[in-house]
Amino acid sequence: MDIRRLALVVLVVAVAVVGEFGGSSYANVMTFDVKRKFSGKARNLSALKAHDYRRHGRLLSAVNVDLPMGGNGHPTETGLYFAKIGLGNPSKDYYVQVDTGSDILWVNCAGCDKCPTKSDLGIGLTLYNPKGSTTSSLVYCDQDFCTSTYDGQLPGCKPDIQCQYNVVYGDGSSTAGYFVKDTVHLQQVTGNLQTGSTNGTVIFGCGAKHSGELGTSSEALDGILGFGQANSSMLSQLAAAGKVKKIFAHCLDNTDGGGIFAIGEVVSPKVNTTPMVPNQAHYNVVMKAVEVGDSVIDLPSDIFDSGDQKRTIIDSGATLAYLPLTIYQPLMNKILAQQPSLKLHTVEDVYTCFKFSDNVDDAFPVVKFHFEDSLVLTVYPHEYLFNIRGGAWCFGWQNSEMQSKDGKDMILLGDLVLSNKLVVYDIENQTIGWTEYNCTSSIKVKDASSEAVYSVGAHDIGSASSLTFGGILTFLSILIALLHPSIA
Repeated sequence: MDIRRLALVVLVVAVAVVGEFGGSSYANVMTFDVKRKFSGKARNLSALKAHDYRRHGRLLSAVNVDLPMGGNGHPTETGLYFAKIGLGNPSKDYYVQVDTGSDILWVNCAGCDKCPTKSDLGIGLTLYNPKGSTTSSLVYCDQDFCTSTYDGQLPGCKPDIQCQYNVVYGDGSSTAGYFVKDTVHLQQVTGNLQTGSTNGTVIFGCGAKHSGELGTSSEALDGILGFGQANSSMLSQLAAAGKVKKIFAHCLDNTDGGGIFAIGEVVSPKVNTTPMVPNQAHYNVVMKAVEVGDSVIDLPSDIFDSGDQKRTIIDSGATLAYLPLTIYQPLMNKILAQQPSLKLHTVEDVYTCFKFSDNVDDAFPVVKFHFEDSLVLTVYPHEYLFNIRGGAWCFGWQNSEMQSKDGKDMILLGDLVLSNKLVVYDIENQTIGWTEYNCTSSIKVKDASSEAVYSVGAHDIGSASSLTFGGILTFLSILIALLHPSIA
């Protein structure tokens, strides 16, 4: 699937809310343990580019959720994160990629064809077995979850036919399976920097067959946790059950690694916001201008038009930042004008790199992106440049056309420029906001029922925990379709 279809993905799976939390009331905070993918490993630039390509091609009375996390967004080290959740009864741990570009949670299941059996990430993989859980049940095509997905029953649906899904990624890899309902085990915040366990019931996909990269061990995980806006996401299911607000925030520390991820209303620090573009599958906002140093770039008047291909996607799961040529070229020209003697080299056909021994923050200009309602995203040189070795540096800016011909007008800002900022996604009020912040510190989140305010701290559990987190909020645009025949 090409980058053009990013905005269409979630609409394919506009699923009715079926998740529900059992038991009595809970505190307003839950947690997922998190650790970075590729922890302790060096990444080559080809792998980084392929990672972003797959991401683009695929393009929780409220409880606040804290996801302890590790890693950083440096292109040569990590680029993505993954989280640990528990499923079933008795509970077993599963490591899943958090993906704001898709909606469903799915994990590899027992009997899966070509599912990975080992991972190079230093984690153990576990196949989910519905028959091994005393709380699991199958979801059938005539049940609400499935009929809401298709705005009615599928042709040929019979009561004994399972509700199925098929996920196709931009690099040609795919996963297919069926939906099950079972207990999910999470961590909720019970006080300042304190957590306790809780559980609920959600519907998720049981992966039965994989192809392509999903079957390899180099980046293998147990599945993907969709964190998009549609009703089928875990966030939406929990919110519909009245257990969380549809608000989450992240603060990625690309200096020391780790950071903060929380679900709930952030009361401190305060952030300025910009409206989300309505009725979009992803987290889209409207850019108004680009400033380099002290001057605004002179751009075509229609470059920020509100057409589907000219909106800005905030994607902390993508590692780099992608700009249409009409922005990319003048931006690069303005930056390089301050260092005319630089000798540039093209690495792996796409990266503009150079050797430089001085402090890049002293030698290169600050870049500012201006958004609707006067929100500004400030990106410092040490954020848009990354060091690959010694005195060798590369630009994190990429020409969108080099990523995808169909996405040549798309603006996508990844975690290279979102790092060291608290970014708040308020789906309830349809706004996104951010502020520069020390991501090694803590934020304060309000408990909606008790009005209590709790501190949610930073985490960096890169090697200290069994848990890891793959591409926080990865925008892996996913094309999802349910299949008629049953998958064994």
